[in-house]
Amino acid sequence: MIFRRTLIAASAATAVLAGLVLPGTAGAADKIVLKAADVHPAGYPNVVAIEHMGQKLEKATNGRITMKMFPGSVLGGEKEMIEQTQVGAIDILRTSLGPVGPVVPEVNVFNMPFVFRDEEHMRHVIDGPIGQEILDKITASPAKMVGLGWMDGGSRSLYTKKPVRKPEDLKGMKIRMMGNPLFVDTMNAMGGNGISMGYGEVFTAIQTGVVDGAENNPPTLYTAHHYQAGAKYYTQTNHLIIPEIFVMSKVTWAKLSPEDQALVKKFSREAQMEQRQLWDKSVAEYTSKLKSEGVEFIKIDNKPFFDATEPVRQKYGSQYADLIKRIEATK
Repeated sequence: MIFRRTLIAASAATAVLAGLVLPGTAGAADKIVLKAADVHPAGYPNVVAIEHMGQKLEKATNGRITMKMFPGSVLGGEKEMIEQTQVGAIDILRTSLGPVGPVVPEVNVFNMPFVFRDEEHMRHVIDGPIGQEILDKITASPAKMVGLGWMDGGSRSLYTKKPVRKPEDLKGMKIRMMGNPLFVDTMNAMGGNGISMGYGEVFTAIQTGVVDGAENNPPTLYTAHHYQAGAKYYTQTNHLIIPEIFVMSKVTWAKLSPEDQALVKKFSREAQMEQRQLWDKSVAEYTSKLKSEGVEFIKIDNKPFFDATEPVRQKYGSQYADLIKRIEATK
């Protein structure tokens, strides 16, 4: 009798467990909680746009799909989070293009100096056929990620201890660059001495004179307090305009119904458009704050810097000549 009761209880438990995992069964099995991650902190435009995407998914599915955001590198750096995304431990990730380049070489085009005329031009490119083609290449690549959309990573310009208005002004100045030979070569071509250095070292390096400045966008200059270290001149070279991407794990994507996949794509496009509105507002706010702190914004003629970096585009872009022509032709 005891054995029979145990067998019945075990059978019932098995039935319950089976009911939880069978597709189409009502209850907890239908609920999907997407884990989203970003290195940027809570409140950052990229983070907010993805959070709003999650809210739209939740509303459209009557709570069946929800999202939990993990901002501020709590799940690791970009390299670690990409690895987690590839195995399905993270479902949606916003990442820079650097780690994607080895598997989808075409994204390296966006890293070249002055490949975009301005941010508006960059947005037209990523919103159009070229942007979709590269997302599709990411999806089709061995990266195990589905390209969902693009985000505006801002326009990078010089900030230095002394004013810079032309390439000659950079002579003898050491400028921190991201750790990529292309970026170091870009600064060297512009007239300065490019120094590869970790982001966390920049404040002290400027303060102590190890470098004479760096380059980035206004929100970063303010939030990293580099102006307090002495970089009080912001020269609007706009030499690098590098978009970013957000992706979904292929493991997660395969578990979604075609209808849910269509919803993810729809809201991804909306997140792409919303992020840039949030970004533009952020840039305006931080620019105002920097000016109130005594930072001088210097508008210049960019052509001398563009001309100086032509050898860099030739060196790194020759294999993407056709793609670069299409980018240049985009209105």
